[in-house]
Amino acid sequence: MRVSEVSARAFRLPLHRAWDGGVDRNDLVVVRVRTDGGQVGTGFAWTPLIGARAVEALVNDDCPAALVGREAHPARWEELCWHLREAGTSGLTLMAAAGVDIALWDLVARSAGVSLVDMVGRRREEARSYGSGVNLEYPLPDLLEQVRGWVAAGHRAVKIKVGSADVGRDVERVAAVREVLGPDRLLMVDANQRWDVPTAARALAALEPFDLHFVEEPLAAGDLEAHARLRERTRVPFAVGENLRTAAEFDRAVELGVCDVAQPNVVRVGGVTPFLRIAESMARRGVPVAPHLLPELSGQLALCLPRVAMVEDVDRASFAALGALARPSGVEFAGGRVRADTGPGHGLVFADTLTPVASVSPWHR
Repeated sequence: MRVSEVSARAFRLPLHRAWDGGVDRNDLVVVRVRTDGGQVGTGFAWTPLIGARAVEALVNDDCPAALVGREAHPARWEELCWHLREAGTSGLTLMAAAGVDIALWDLVARSAGVSLVDMVGRRREEARSYGSGVNLEYPLPDLLEQVRGWVAAGHRAVKIKVGSADVGRDVERVAAVREVLGPDRLLMVDANQRWDVPTAARALAALEPFDLHFVEEPLAAGDLEAHARLRERTRVPFAVGENLRTAAEFDRAVELGVCDVAQPNVVRVGGVTPFLRIAESMARRGVPVAPHLLPELSGQLALCLPRVAMVEDVDRASFAALGALARPSGVEFAGGRVRADTGPGHGLVFADTLTPVASVSPWHR
């Protein structure tokens, strides 16, 4: 079974409600890997706002030379990254590699007639999930309505955004959410890199009475040394990783004592292959993994991880909720748990009616 074709196409997925900062869409790059025997594997890359057509071009223009004629298998990941190295070793390059890697895993699992979960190695039938929203800009009544919806859906844990210009606003909102949740549900907050060290220390001191399970990305994601300085000033656990790219970066975060929960994004780290390596490394260090976004795939991977925390169930931002799928994936979030029964492969069949990303930027019209 050898690769005969690698192709990609970028599509636009408008969000139901804009995320903080005016993010009104997610872009999806669907990748197909075909073999000389007619088998097809489907992968994808994903990004809010930036870079979809660049990823599309990397896959279409540069990935075939590394893959066509070679055996179709995820073991090609290192070779592909080496081939793409002149375009960089992170960022868009890893996103392109992710689309191909996910497609190869899907292809191999489908060819074997097993689910991706069972191909990787199922360790559990279900994992915990938590309700999550990009809601810093929501008025307080809207935020509380969202949180009540998660509680009604059975979530035992929720995450909201913090990082307001006025710390008092964050305190008011977290206090109101804690009242809705009661004392027994978990409450996490995500600052999305908005704070510096002194601001984060003051904010977390004010928020600590509300029993935070963790704070996510309190500081600039790449400045792990700053996180170490902040660690000396707060007892709130840290969740990091959605903007880390390599196993070495995750290992460094653990060594500095600033990664209590690891949050790799399967696309941003380069696909299923490196994601699993990061998860194994975290498990050896006693750190649970909470996969970042992309719930239909993250939910499946969570069932395979040696040490899993929770899976993020983002409000109305799954592929299904955005109308990207032609049929149900087989991944189900219900009662604060996630389960997967996908059939062969990962079960993600993307609709053929999606809107392609425009080829001309509005800034150049």
